[in-house]
Amino acid sequence: MRRVSSWGRLNADLHHVVGLNDRDRVSSVLAAHGIGIAHGMGRSYGDACMNPEGVIWHTTGLDRFIRFDEQSGLLACEAGLLLRDIQRLVIPRGWILPVTPGTQLVTVGGAIANDVHGKNHHMLGSFGDHLRRIRLVRTDGNVIECSPQLRADWFAATVGGLGLTGVIVEAEIQLRSVAGPWLDIETAPYANLDEFFRLADDSEAEWEHTVSWIDCISGAGERGIFMRGRPADTDDRREPRFHTLRMPLEPPVSLVNRLSLRLFNMAYFHFKKRRAGCAVAHYESFFYPLDNILGWNRMYGPRGFFQYQFVVPREAGQDAVQSTLAEIARSGDGSFLAVLKTFGSRQPVGMMSFPQHGVTLALDFPNNGARTLKLFERLDAIVRGANGRVYLAKDARIPRELFEAGYPLLNDFLKYRDPGISSGLSRRLMGS
Repeated sequence: MRRVSSWGRLNADLHHVVGLNDRDRVSSVLAAHGIGIAHGMGRSYGDACMNPEGVIWHTTGLDRFIRFDEQSGLLACEAGLLLRDIQRLVIPRGWILPVTPGTQLVTVGGAIANDVHGKNHHMLGSFGDHLRRIRLVRTDGNVIECSPQLRADWFAATVGGLGLTGVIVEAEIQLRSVAGPWLDIETAPYANLDEFFRLADDSEAEWEHTVSWIDCISGAGERGIFMRGRPADTDDRREPRFHTLRMPLEPPVSLVNRLSLRLFNMAYFHFKKRRAGCAVAHYESFFYPLDNILGWNRMYGPRGFFQYQFVVPREAGQDAVQSTLAEIARSGDGSFLAVLKTFGSRQPVGMMSFPQHGVTLALDFPNNGARTLKLFERLDAIVRGANGRVYLAKDARIPRELFEAGYPLLNDFLKYRDPGISSGLSRRLMGS
């Protein structure tokens, strides 16, 4: 038994950690232990990858490439392989993962289980849209091969299924061709939400990647920085310059507080505003800026932090975001990692996938106990009133009522649950 925490570091509960290292022996390992949940890099913020006082099957030993066809871009690999390692293998060969989240330090299995999305949902959807096959091992020993064409119901339950349908051991991914690792990017400040939505709408046809940072505590309206990018038509061989920082220790209290937030947000906005315009950027610095700050989650101190991400339909988006910012201002709390973007109209692949056509806002908050939880109750009411949903990969506390309202295919999904798999999240929101 050892203490394990997820990325939010809200708890460090005891777990019986069992390593998976041989994909052909996964069935026998699962049979030898009690009820568990697959756990990769632990980059879920809450309890989706946790099983307090129970078993977690650590998957990062399943990290092998199986096949890669350089002509077609079809990649088969084990589920514990990191997205970073895929990118670094395939990009020099003219291919790239079509969709990645804001960190490349996640496993393929985690990307499938949470059906992760990136900055290009309006063009390419989510991670599940580019899967061609999944191999799933159930705790009763059954092995299920599924795809969009073969056992499509199992495929839809497993993509975005939070690891609850079985342990993903293999996947086949269709990569997309790319000239090289560089992106043409453009940065533009905006003064209010009207300008944000105008920039988002004007960018969707020509720019593959769109995202924005919004200042949620300045008191100066809804100002922010809009960033858009598209693959550069160049095979430039320049070596990128990365400056890796490390959070050396856990501070005794959170470094994220009202004073530091106000100073950071003001400095960040004006720094980015001065650098507005066009540039060329390496994919790692544009897609994964926080990966260069090792252990950045420790800055929130011993109590950890919450991330709250929701999506609401487009017609309710502006009002919901404005109401959210107003509640944050009233609370006196805030977030410097406030990311606002739009999702396209593509239907999600998974029954429990998070993205839907609309507007999503992601916010980080230090854990200030009851005060923070009271703020979340008010944000929950905004999301519920707008017919939205909360991202389960980020969640540690939403009420069951909001979960059930936000995921209308829940009852269909439950038919595919593996009774030998359970997580903190599943017990909290599904009863087992």
